[in-house]
Amino acid sequence: MRRTLSEAESKSVLAPSGIPFAPEVLAADAEEAVRAADQVGYPVVVKLCGDNVAHKSERGLVVVGLSDAEAVRRTTDDLLSRAVPEDGATGVLVAPVVRGNRELIAGANVDPTFGPTVVVGLGGVLTEALADVSVRLAPLDHAEALSMLDDLRSQALLGPLRGEPALDRDAVADVLVALGAVREVDAGPVSSIDLNPLIVCDGRPVAVDALVVVDDEGVLPARAPGAGADDRFTALFDPDGVVVAGASTHPGKFGFVSLHNLLASGYRGRVQATNRDGATILGVPTARSLTELEPGSADLVFVCTPASTVPDVLRDAAAIGVRAAFLASAGYGEADEAGRRAQAELVALADELGILLVGPNGQGVVSTPSSMCAQIVAPYPPAGTVSVVSQSGNLVSAFLNWSCRSGVGVARALSAGNAAAVGVADVLEYYAVDDATTVALAYVEGIADGGAFVESVRRVTASKPLVLLKGGATEAGARAAASHTGSLATDDATFEGLCRQFGVSRAATAEEAFDTAAAFATQPPAPGGRVAVVTTVGGWGVLAADAITRHRDLELLELPEDLLAAVDELLPPRWSRNNPLDLAGGETRDTVPTVLDLVAAHPDVDAVVFLGIGIQSNQARMLRVGGHHPDEGIGRIVEYHERQDRRYAEAAVEASRKHATPVLVATELAVAFPDNPGPAGVRESGGYCFPSAERAVAALGHLVRRGRHLAGS
Repeated sequence: MRRTLSEAESKSVLAPSGIPFAPEVLAADAEEAVRAADQVGYPVVVKLCGDNVAHKSERGLVVVGLSDAEAVRRTTDDLLSRAVPEDGATGVLVAPVVRGNRELIAGANVDPTFGPTVVVGLGGVLTEALADVSVRLAPLDHAEALSMLDDLRSQALLGPLRGEPALDRDAVADVLVALGAVREVDAGPVSSIDLNPLIVCDGRPVAVDALVVVDDEGVLPARAPGAGADDRFTALFDPDGVVVAGASTHPGKFGFVSLHNLLASGYRGRVQATNRDGATILGVPTARSLTELEPGSADLVFVCTPASTVPDVLRDAAAIGVRAAFLASAGYGEADEAGRRAQAELVALADELGILLVGPNGQGVVSTPSSMCAQIVAPYPPAGTVSVVSQSGNLVSAFLNWSCRSGVGVARALSAGNAAAVGVADVLEYYAVDDATTVALAYVEGIADGGAFVESVRRVTASKPLVLLKGGATEAGARAAASHTGSLATDDATFEGLCRQFGVSRAATAEEAFDTAAAFATQPPAPGGRVAVVTTVGGWGVLAADAITRHRDLELLELPEDLLAAVDELLPPRWSRNNPLDLAGGETRDTVPTVLDLVAAHPDVDAVVFLGIGIQSNQARMLRVGGHHPDEGIGRIVEYHERQDRRYAEAAVEASRKHATPVLVATELAVAFPDNPGPAGVRESGGYCFPSAERAVAALGHLVRRGRHLAGS
């Protein structure tokens, strides 16, 4: 049964946790109220108290600033006379007036997806206007509670203000830790706690109102440890044999395309297929049924048959020893109620058969360590160490397309489809222990099992970066996600909080997600946020400086005197003598590599952003195609410019590796003319060239936050 405790009872059950409440007395009548006011000291606040008194301020049941006994007596009589039977009034609360220029809100709640959470934010009249809140999963420690305060956007309001000292962050953190520890009181399991407001008085928080709701039903249990990676994922990602069930002779059908892509990728295992007519397709003789195949000859079945046939396909697959099935077939949970029932039956069948079931309504699975592209669309990416899992097939395609363009390779990629039995959390469990994966990149729209998701996230981020993009962050997006995969979307503030809590690099866009994964795959860790910008062009340097200055985790480094002096020796007097290090066209043949090496090597520099590469080669391209190449010395200058830009690219990648300092190269030429020797040289050297300074800075912020998470700060 759900019950709201009175304000007096709420404070009584919370007081043992150490939450700082203003002193107050519960008075049954006017005379008791006067004695209470004398006890706590004038001026006082008097408010009606009862088990069901809600919206006290809106109903005028709170009176502040009473300065004498007669005012207290008159107010008490008035409040008690205005109580209605539904209020369950037990008297009035009398407390001293607590004065402060700032108010916070704090509380605890049981999120329907993730379980117990703690929240803090700006209170008072600013609560709804600013919506400046931070959320974490409970329980939490003191350091995590402090990080919640760091999340708040309105940091100026937490510092010294109007003659008052700065907020005592440790005192507020103690309150948040205490809230996260309250799971049950004598009245029952706690469903929610509200402290609104917490008035900041001389820098310290004082709770002047509290509301506790208990609920015997619907309270989620504490999160259980994850089950760990399923060893059947080996059959999914590194099978010794694959059979395409429902192979087609029609080049436009999924059953043809999936078999073609499997063969085209150079898969090293045994390839088999079934076709109801037993036709030979792409040189592969097909069987009419899986039961005609040799037992033990396939670990993975890729299913392209109609939904009505899938149960029999799974039974036949199990009979020949198949341990994993990928279902491209649609018409299940994403369709209608009948589809949802059929999907549930399919999951139960796969569980009974011991088959790892991926999908349905999925796009496919890629594993470059096995040269396997078992999916119904292109492309097949270059080999690398980024592993992708997504609830949306087209997001997998987008990430693989960017991999092909940028050269940043992929190890595994999986479209989870409806995630009927295997969801993003399960795949992340595998990526956490997969030696081929150094960076995990995930797209989610909804989370059915919040506990499993949290434990998977925790497991991954303990050993490698996790970049996460979430659809459905807005109300409209959540509706679209539900119609897309039938996913359960969750509150975005809670989701953002768990990402920060466990060191997830949450991206706002698909481009930022891939940029960040690429940065993790190609750059060393960033030890801090002090950034130097090296640029051969002024405007880009200015924009980079703006982006760094706006970023809360980065700092545009003031150049140390010794570094400034060293660069002075290499450049003419017109160079910027500042950060950004604008070379002002003063570079000679060796200047850029030397400056990059000097800057990356300096102990005060945590990261470098290098801009302006490829400009001369872009002119060289025009000279090459302009109709006069190679006459009049054009051939010689074209070769020089192209050689230099390639050298600059190699120098940037080498400086990063040599000094273990991130050096992020950015130019729009990475998109406009990707074959330009500048961005092409970065790519061929094993680096990643960002399309803009702003995108490089955004990715660098994630590198810095990851470093701080690992350092525990």
